[in-house]
Order: sequence, then structure tokens, then C-alpha cells
Amino acid sequence: MGNLVWISSSRAGDVFPTEIRPLLETYCLKCHTAAKAKGGANLDEFKGVASVYKNLKLVEVVIRQLRENDMPPEGKPQPKPDERAKLIAWFDKTLNDIDSDAIVKDPGRVLIHRLSRTEYNNTIRDLTGVDTKPADKFPADGSGGGGFDNNADTLFVPPILMEKYLAAAGDVLDAADPAKLFVERPGSDSSNKDAAKKNLEAFATKAFRRPVEKLELERLMNVYSRAEKGGAPFEVAMKLAYKAALVSPNFLFRIEADQNLPGPYQINDYELASRLSYFIWSSMPDEELFKQAKKKKLHDPKVLDEQVKRMVADPKSRALAETFTTQWLGVRSLKTGTSPDRGKFPQYTNTLRDAMVNEPVEFFDALVRNDESILTLLDAQHTFVNEELAKHYGIPDVKGANMRRVALTDPNRGGVLGMGAVLTLTSYPLRTSPVLRGKWVLEEILGTPAPPPPANVGLLPPDDKPKDNMTFRQRLELHRQKADCAACHKRMDPLGFGLENFDAIGRWRSTEAAGKPVDASGTLVSGEKFTGPAELKTLLMKQKNDFVSNLTERMLAYALGRGLEFYDVPAVRRICADLAKNGYRSSVLINGVIQSFPFQYRRNTPIEEAKK
Repeated sequence: MGNLVWISSSRAGDVFPTEIRPLLETYCLKCHTAAKAKGGANLDEFKGVASVYKNLKLVEVVIRQLRENDMPPEGKPQPKPDERAKLIAWFDKTLNDIDSDAIVKDPGRVLIHRLSRTEYNNTIRDLTGVDTKPADKFPADGSGGGGFDNNADTLFVPPILMEKYLAAAGDVLDAADPAKLFVERPGSDSSNKDAAKKNLEAFATKAFRRPVEKLELERLMNVYSRAEKGGAPFEVAMKLAYKAALVSPNFLFRIEADQNLPGPYQINDYELASRLSYFIWSSMPDEELFKQAKKKKLHDPKVLDEQVKRMVADPKSRALAETFTTQWLGVRSLKTGTSPDRGKFPQYTNTLRDAMVNEPVEFFDALVRNDESILTLLDAQHTFVNEELAKHYGIPDVKGANMRRVALTDPNRGGVLGMGAVLTLTSYPLRTSPVLRGKWVLEEILGTPAPPPPANVGLLPPDDKPKDNMTFRQRLELHRQKADCAACHKRMDPLGFGLENFDAIGRWRSTEAAGKPVDASGTLVSGEKFTGPAELKTLLMKQKNDFVSNLTERMLAYALGRGLEFYDVPAVRRICADLAKNGYRSSVLINGVIQSFPFQYRRNTPIEEAKK
């Protein structure tokens, strides 16, 4: 088996064919087979424990819908209470039984990883001291699995980008202080060639984020030598060689070398240093990380823990909040596309928008630095505002343009659900949208997305003006009664209704269009009733396990630079278990990701080939 690591387990599969599969056939498979997979769910794939492990995300959906009595739907044969309990218990045990001999430890394989625009800007800054953000002129990065623009699968290299790289390298070197660039100059003790070699070795080692190889250094020296022979002064010739390093794949890509092993293996210390720095800083390793990597100390748990604490305390760790949080919540799009109607909402200025986007960034940054509970993202007694945003929220006594932490006395406002950026993002230009807001909560907070809507479901009006003596909510309720719409809307809409006291730009309101009172009441599929954001958040806190699991998945996907697969679920569940045992502190989440098997290991070939 080479280096494959198998895990032992209890025999959950013993009862599957006799007790579980018959229940699926009786109550589920009439609607959920390959030929008729309603909601995209094919439960016929469940043939035993091994097949369940390959469909763990589907298993989570099955468990949730069984618990909520959401499936089978009304009008279909229903399992008896003891049968429903047996299905839930078996799937739950199987999902929790992560030490199973039916699943192999697989760290996955990230493709060669091009630096994203953010990573390029930050790396150039830390390598050369130039903070002009040259990558802002590059084509936009896509976002793949996990929803982040650092996903290796979507970081392509179109021809225009190579032209941009060449131009950016020249501009950066022209702007750089020669003292960031040269560790030695020619003199009585050093020839031009010797000084050039020392400079290039130091520069390329940092740029390539590992010791430069002999052949690589020779190639860079050839660039210098040709320029020198052509009459170029020492500094000009050196910059040409530096430019060659800055357009090298070894700089533009985070390359991890394959090892001649058939299965998973631990990445080396320099590769771990890069994974750490691009996770926490969105930039290259610093001198301290390079030093520990050179000493081969980074895999030492004590050294690793010390380095992570140091990195989180560094101002550069704000990049984690800026890059991860704005993409996870989706609020970055407020600066590029989503916008309320400025005629109806003249209060929505560019400066207010920027403060809105900064609010979750400041909140998450403080959460990480202070090692606070990640549950404060759901509900908190503080937030971060400046004067303009504070007035928008009705918070008194805040002066100036700088964001600062303020205590909240209104229980409706705390947490991401009360943040203006989220509330604006999940609205239409002219009105709020309970559907968009409910869908957003399901996807971004609970990690339990609804399936896509069926075709030809019809459209709701673009504004919330009363029509036919009916409020917008009443018309939406009518829309929900359609058979094709009801199943999803009964999950989404109540969550959105609970946020209706916030208007389309996040201001508190008691009345909607035409002065009618806002109805912010809702009933979850579990039967629990609530009114308003504060009571909704109380119920969401009861579902904190879904939130913690979703946030962990997002953070792991971001750290790995790839979408998660079924074999990543054990790592996610271990991190979630540690969070529950340790007060849900942010350090437990970050360290759990860093110490996880997929973060510290890699493989060359697909696991099926390795098993052969």
C-alpha cells in the first residue's frame, strides 16, 4: 500500500443491507435515483459504508431533512418514528465514525498555484518594498471551489497576463529602493560577477521562496552577463536579471515538488512556510519563517505553534480578514457590482459603502487577534463603525472617519446578520428580498444551500409597493404556495422575513411601503416561531454546529486553495470537535486548519492509482 494510511473502525456496514437499505428503498428511492433524482439527490448510490463516505455532503443533507421531518415530503409515505430515528442514528454514526477502514487518508492534490492578484501585490511589497499594487491592473481572478479567488483550479494564465507580468516587473524594479535589492556591490573585495552572484542568490531565494538551485542561478547569471557584455552598468544589468526572476514560474507560481512516493507524504519545511504565509498573510514567508524552514524546524509542533501566534500578531495578518471574510460573506461585490438604486436611496454614498465593507473586516480581524469565539459572528454585543456608518445605524456619539469598536445596546444589530454590507448585498436595488436573504443565510451561514429554482417559476416585482391591496410579503406568501416552490421557500423565506426590519441598505425600519407595519415573524421548518432579528439569531445559535462546520469548511478550502472533497470531511469534523471543546476560539480554528492532514501533506497521483 506504499504510504497510504488506513484507519480502523467499527462495523457500521453490518446492518446496512438488512436494516438501512430497505428503509431507503421503501421511503426514498421512488424519487431519488439516478433516473429520477429530485433536488439532485441520488440516494440509490448508497450501497454501503464505503459509498456513504464518498457522498458525505449528501449524507449531511439527508440527516438534516430527516431531523426536520422535511423528507419524505407531505403526501408521501412517512417512516414510523422508530424507523426515522434508526435512519438518523445510522447516518449520524457513520458520519461521525471518521476512523473507518472504508476511507483512506487523502490530502488531495492542489494544482500548481498561480499567485492571485492580492498575493502578487503583497509578495512584491514584501520582496522589494514597492507597495504600488501592480496586480490591480491585471485581469480579474476567478473563484472556484470554496468560493475564493486563490483557488488553483481557476487561476489561469491568459496571454495578456504574461504581458502584464513583464510590464509590472519593470515598473516595480524601477520604483524599488536599490538598498532592498542589493546585499553587495562591487568593490575592492568583490568583483562585479561575485557581487552579482551574491545578489541574485539572495534575491532568487526569497522570490522563489526556497533555496535557489544551481542551474536556476546560472540562468539568472547568464542574463546579467549578457547585459554587462552589452555595456549595461552594473545596476542596470542586475535589474534585468531580477526581472527574469520576477517573470519566472518559480516566482509567479507556488510550486511544490513531487516526491517519488506512491501515496501521501509530508510537504517540506519551505513548502509549509509558504502555505502558512499565504494562508495568514496572503504573502511570501518572512526571514523568521525562512530561518525555521532552513533549520527544518517548522514541522515541530511547538515551533509551528509559536510561528502561528507570531504571524497572527503581525499587522500583515489583516490580509486574512480582508481576503477571506469579504469573499466568504460576498460583500466584496458591493465595490464591483451590487448597488442600491441611488435615486431611492441617496443616503448610500461611496464612503458609506466602503465603511459597510470594512465593518466585517474589522470585526473578523479583531476576533482573530483577540482569540474571540467565532460564534460572535452570529451574535455579538459590539461592532465596528465610523461616524457615517454609526449615524446610519442610529448609534450616537461616534465622530470621525476612522473605524472603531463600539458597544451595541440593540440586540438586533450584533453579528454579521445585522451588518449593512450583508443586508445591502442581499437586497434588490429598489427593495429588500426575504428570498435572497434567506438563501444567503442557508448558504453562507449554515452551509445548507437550497437546490436551484425550477424553470419558469415566475418573477416577483422589482419594488415593494402594495398591489391589489396586498403587501409584498402577502404576494410572496402566495408565490410560495406553488407546489414547485414550496419545499425550498419554506426553508428560505422565514429566515429572510426575520430580517425585514432592515431596509435595502440596512437601516432599521418599523414600517414598509405605504406605511404598513413590517411583519418580521417567521416559522422555521422545525416549527420554532420567532419575530425579528434578535429572536432569529437566538434560534440560529441553536444550529451553531451547522455554522461552525460551514465556517470550518470555508476556512480550510481557503487555506488549501482548492475546493473540498469527501476525503476532507474527517479533517473538518476533527476541527469542529476541537472547537466545541475549546470555547469556539478563533485560534482553535486556525491551528486546526494548519495542523490538519490536508494542510501538511500532499500526493502526486489520484488516490485510486496510488492504491494499485
